[in-house]
Amino acid sequence: MHFARVAATSGFRWSLALFMAGVLIVALALSIPHEFAFFELGFLFTLSIYDLVLAMLGISVAVGMASSRCEIYAVIACFLGVMAPMMLAFDPIFHAILQSPLGEALFLIAPIAVMLAGVVLWLPARARRIGAPLAAGVVGFSLSLFIGLDDFGIGIQEFTLTAVLGALWILLAPGLLLRNFRGPWLTIPARIIGSWLVVIGIIVMVSLYVPLGNDAPALADPSMPDSGLNAGQNGQLDAPALPPLDPAVEEGLEDAPDNGFELVIPDDGANPLLNGRPLDLGRAPRPDAVPDLGPYLETEPESQLNNQPDAAR
Repeated sequence: MHFARVAATSGFRWSLALFMAGVLIVALALSIPHEFAFFELGFLFTLSIYDLVLAMLGISVAVGMASSRCEIYAVIACFLGVMAPMMLAFDPIFHAILQSPLGEALFLIAPIAVMLAGVVLWLPARARRIGAPLAAGVVGFSLSLFIGLDDFGIGIQEFTLTAVLGALWILLAPGLLLRNFRGPWLTIPARIIGSWLVVIGIIVMVSLYVPLGNDAPALADPSMPDSGLNAGQNGQLDAPALPPLDPAVEEGLEDAPDNGFELVIPDDGANPLLNGRPLDLGRAPRPDAVPDLGPYLETEPESQLNNQPDAAR
């Protein structure tokens, strides 16, 4: 009954329409085969930054728990207040950031934003009024870095505009839809989501410091004689070195171990590699079809060879 009563209000219908509008835009863009325009790429780019999407969803839960519209306006003002100057003058601002001490820790902004969004959901209502806009500003700053560095370096306005609009949709649409059902029951789920965000932020931060493992086998040292991988003069790799034989085998005191290979020598003198089976070369040519190779291939009589000196032989 409570859900039916809430669903009948105009606020629920407007918030549901806003939420479904974004879902339909993404579904149509991904389902219809076509060449993406820049405004589509901007909206989809924001959705591809998974850690910041989680942070914006956490702030959206805080928007759903807001007790007044002023708190929502404060979140929007801090979010856009940080992103607007960054997008309008990204190059000089980013250059100044790189020259400052913050330039060496820019990779930590995104996980810090995720953890701040999780901490906000643990704060009481009075502290959340300040914490939510602060976290929204950090998320906006991190997102502006991603957008500014990924707009192909030429400042495409359509890409930037739709990326910011996509971020606003993630920040507001779920929270405004959840706001229709706000109440004390939302405190425990919000803290659970906040705990997940803090843990995810810690995992992301640790992964930035831990080097990636190399599962590939180590290359052999060419300077080692038994490395099995010796480089030739032309940069080509020689065949792997064979294992050394037993000294007793080399000196002839013992027979070499049998490896199971047996060479069959045919009685008729055929090729041993064919195991005695004749090689079918097709029909033999007719004698008259053989071309005359001239006197150069004629064999000399044996008597002439015997009369020649040894050097000529």
